[in-house]
Amino acid sequence: MKKTVVGLTGQSGAGKTTISDAFRENGFEIINCDLVAREVTQARNECCKELAKLFPSCFDENYSLDRQKLGEIVFSDKNKLQMLNDTIYPFINKLIDKKINATESEFVLLDAPTLFEAGADKLCSVIVSVVADFDIRLERITKRDGISAELAKKRFSSQHTMEFFKAHSDFVIENNGSVNDTFQKTCEVIETIKERYNGG
Repeated sequence: MKKTVVGLTGQSGAGKTTISDAFRENGFEIINCDLVAREVTQARNECCKELAKLFPSCFDENYSLDRQKLGEIVFSDKNKLQMLNDTIYPFINKLIDKKINATESEFVLLDAPTLFEAGADKLCSVIVSVVADFDIRLERITKRDGISAELAKKRFSSQHTMEFFKAHSDFVIENNGSVNDTFQKTCEVIETIKERYNGG
């Protein structure tokens, strides 16, 4: 069975969870790439050992990762962020590919905040990006992650712009309104995707 893989990405704080929920309710198998990243960075596995060589202060003697400390380092230094990405993404993509092949669903959603950076867009048939106004995203992310506005802005500055997402996506969902509005917009996009691919 050929699978239709939809890559869901977008700006930090744009509200991908609502969109992901809509895909799930419409029969998509969800692969959450944040959870995949956590899986590949579990203590003592190969990825952690590689990262510990680059960021020794972020690990204890059991190769257990202090994610908050690592985040503070990489979101303040683009070179270190690139080092992290170059190390972790091959491990993530290998596991994503394995999960896609293992699922029995004909429609799969990759919920992937760093879809393009990881090169995981190459695994997708369709790209859907979620964008929202700056102030809305700032409010969402400071509440959700319990971080300062300053740290949130640093995170934003390390990511792609709204224009980038619009230029590199098959569908763009603007998430500035209510949850219900966004859910409805998403269901319309899903309907179009299913009509276009009809299971591949």
